[in-house]
Amino acid sequence: MHNKPIINSLLDTDLYKFTMLQVILHQFPETHSVYHFKCRNWREVAFPLSEIMDELEEQLDYLCELKFRQDELDYLRKLRFIKSDFVDYLELFQLKRRFIHLSVDKEKRLNIAIEGPMIQAMFFEIFILSLISELYYRKLGVINDTQEGQRRLDEKIAYLHHLEKIQDNDSPFIFSDFGTRRRFSFNWQWHVIDSLNQAVPNLFKGTSNVLMAKTFNIHPIGTMAHEFLQAFQSLNVRLRDFQQAALESWVQEYRGDLGIALTDVVGMDAFLRDFDLYFAKLFDGLRHDSGDPYEWGEKAYEHYQKLRILTKTKMLTFSDGLTIEKAWHLYQRFKDRFKTSFGIGTNLTNDLGYDPLNIVLKLVNCNGQPVAKISDSPGKTMAVDDTFLSYLRSVFEIPEEA
Repeated sequence: MHNKPIINSLLDTDLYKFTMLQVILHQFPETHSVYHFKCRNWREVAFPLSEIMDELEEQLDYLCELKFRQDELDYLRKLRFIKSDFVDYLELFQLKRRFIHLSVDKEKRLNIAIEGPMIQAMFFEIFILSLISELYYRKLGVINDTQEGQRRLDEKIAYLHHLEKIQDNDSPFIFSDFGTRRRFSFNWQWHVIDSLNQAVPNLFKGTSNVLMAKTFNIHPIGTMAHEFLQAFQSLNVRLRDFQQAALESWVQEYRGDLGIALTDVVGMDAFLRDFDLYFAKLFDGLRHDSGDPYEWGEKAYEHYQKLRILTKTKMLTFSDGLTIEKAWHLYQRFKDRFKTSFGIGTNLTNDLGYDPLNIVLKLVNCNGQPVAKISDSPGKTMAVDDTFLSYLRSVFEIPEEA
């Protein structure tokens, strides 16, 4: 095997990897972490993912040879929220192969464990997921079969042209690409972003992929992911206070920039109990990533109302399993009360008529202690320690899943 590298730049990842990494480097550089891979729909896949393990090993070798190029560092330096000492650190940065281990279990499932300093380990996630996805379609023999994908993309663009005419100009409909992790291929994501950027530049506002944002001169989009808040379950704060500690550390780092808070690490209700007037004023808005989005938006509205904050000044960002149609319906519901934006992932970068892999790589342990996410969507909860999970539920008064 000597295939070409699929990933050729360390910018070919999501912006929130950089924004989280900067906080960890500045505030908790010694944090140790463990990440585990999971394919949620492993029973439905065309073949066991263990069959691409050798190719994945080879691609990881390539990945761990990459360094940031000068033009990439220059680009990062121009982002107003990235600090110069962080870019100096990235100039020396290289992913270390020894922190990632692949194996196969008795059911032929692919197991991946990443274990090492968080300032290394957290940077693997998006690369690994996009590699697995692309290797899967290569092995299926369909990687060049994009005719149906093009037809669907053309349909989306025609629909977007229609929406452009009927949107509310006082509260515009805007969306971004959030699809790096489960893309069909690097080339297809590139093509989709290029097409949308040319066809509907007023609606298509950016991408989470930093390399493509740089290439197409559009906004890189992203703030924080679940792993950032989860890490605080094991840092030096009371478990009950972990969400407020995470939000406070973010505020101290970014001083009002990157102000969209993620709400579903232990569910929306528990989040809102911690999202007091101080945070509600400091953060620009909230991001939805699990549970019923309409119910979530109404809870956000009630919460801001109770705090007497004008909701028209706040942003709701929706990013859970969206299509353009779903995003439009949510926009209709909330556009008169909030600013809205939509992060659309798999439906943009992997809608070619093939079933996408439902793959994740989640933080499960930090500084030798278990951490967990209790999702608002059944089946999205991820933990490796049931005792800790039960304790977390009791601390935040979250009932057991049925």
